[in-house]
Amino acid sequence: MKRSIAMGLAALTVVGLMLTLTVRAPIGGRVDPYRNFNFRVEIDGITVASFSEVSGISSDTEVIEYRNGDTGEVQLLPGQTHFGPVTLSRGVTNNMELWNWRQDIVDGKLDRKNLSIILLDTKHTEVARWNLMNAWPSKISLGDLNAGSNEVLLESLVLVHEGMVRVV
Repeated sequence: MKRSIAMGLAALTVVGLMLTLTVRAPIGGRVDPYRNFNFRVEIDGITVASFSEVSGISSDTEVIEYRNGDTGEVQLLPGQTHFGPVTLSRGVTNNMELWNWRQDIVDGKLDRKNLSIILLDTKHTEVARWNLMNAWPSKISLGDLNAGSNEVLLESLVLVHEGMVRVV
């Protein structure tokens, strides 16, 4: 009898704890993460083409280990920060703007541009923006040509840049 009372009290305690946790949930419910399929790319403030994929948005900071001579304690300090190259991919069209920008680099005419990658929600409202500074194309490539295929021909442009910030 004592055992069943103790088990009943334990069950009530668990139910009470669950109710307490439920009541303390954030007001307004959960916040779902954004989806990755609605975005646009602006170069120098102008929306350029429709890209099917943007990849490589990243930054990393070197770690410097500093050992204190008195105590032997190791401290980890931030070193230089590097920003990864960003790749833009799109279907090939008669628009030569990106090819011409790359050709300028090949010809020795460095033309740095500012770039924004803008994430949109399902209502096409801007929800996040990454601004890349002083970008220029280091590589352009064309997808494979295949007479037996029925796919869209893609071109990819690799951009290097000197800094990135998320502003929204």
